[in-house]
Amino acid sequence: MKKKLLSVLLTAVMVATLLAGCNKKSSNDSSNDSKETASSGSESGGLVGVAMPTKDLQRWNQDGINMEAELKEAGYKVDLQYASNDIQTQVSQVENMISNGCKLLVIASIDGDSLGTVLAQAKDAGIPVIAYDRLIMNSDAVTYYATFDNYMVGTKQGEYIKEALDLDNAAGPFNMEIFTGDPGDNNAKFFYSGAMDVLQPYIDAGKLVVSSGQIDFATVATANWATDAAQSRMENILSSYYADGSKLDVVLCSNDSTALGVENALEANYTGDYPVITGQDCDVANVKNMIAGKQSMSIFKDTRTLATQVVSMVDAIMKGGEAPINDTKSYDNGTGIIPSYLCEPVFADASNYKELLIDSGYYTEDALK
Repeated sequence: MKKKLLSVLLTAVMVATLLAGCNKKSSNDSSNDSKETASSGSESGGLVGVAMPTKDLQRWNQDGINMEAELKEAGYKVDLQYASNDIQTQVSQVENMISNGCKLLVIASIDGDSLGTVLAQAKDAGIPVIAYDRLIMNSDAVTYYATFDNYMVGTKQGEYIKEALDLDNAAGPFNMEIFTGDPGDNNAKFFYSGAMDVLQPYIDAGKLVVSSGQIDFATVATANWATDAAQSRMENILSSYYADGSKLDVVLCSNDSTALGVENALEANYTGDYPVITGQDCDVANVKNMIAGKQSMSIFKDTRTLATQVVSMVDAIMKGGEAPINDTKSYDNGTGIIPSYLCEPVFADASNYKELLIDSGYYTEDALK
């Protein structure tokens, strides 16, 4: 099959890349998200503030753990904070990082438009800011941006669907539904745009049919990327458009938390074969679903790779130099293009997850049982 061949070819390249990544390290997270968690490190290294949006999604826990471990290993003290997806909490945490003497801030924002005032304080204090994974919008205090190629994430999901359904040759039509992420997350728009640039021609030709009619970004967005919100919406779609036995062929999900909600709804409310379902992040629950045949694929963004890259950026800046970047065209936050470093995402499915996730040390085999 085309999908199988594509998977094998990609795996050979991906595994070689991932072997250069750092081993996953452990960290003791505070149970109180608003409690300061400054960690010991070399005094000469300076204090780096790391603001993460929430502990509710597995990937942010892994990002925080990897970032803290790599920064400490490089000789820096770390103030790692999680904001429970509350914007004001994150604003207060960043304010405290500034007042506590952080020399640099790494921020994965909850809402890209909500940090302008506090980041103006950082700029006035001469504190560089690296936007982490989510671009911070409408602030000239953002110095750099580090992320994965988010448009490519969407194109890989779209291409996977194209290959899985053999859209260039099969007669169709195929029924599809769409679930993307939080409307305040700039990345969600990139994921959606990348996928739709691949799939829109097949929608226009009538080969892909969105039975619910829910296609535009604002309609298919999922607040906070929440699993329960995606599940509720999927349940409504199933009862309204598929209760008569109509087949659902594919669900485009931008990430694993929304895919999990879709899968939960299907398990409780759908009697047909599982459709092709995309995802992103390779969360444990979703990898288990891939193994069980309930999810087709997930985009793997190795947080160790991104953490390593951000630490190299931090190190360069703290030593008075310029951070390494590889993109100066793609990301305009409303005040101008933000110099960026884009890591390349890869896709995992049931045929290659062992090489990508277990052999690379990202997960243990027991974790996926």
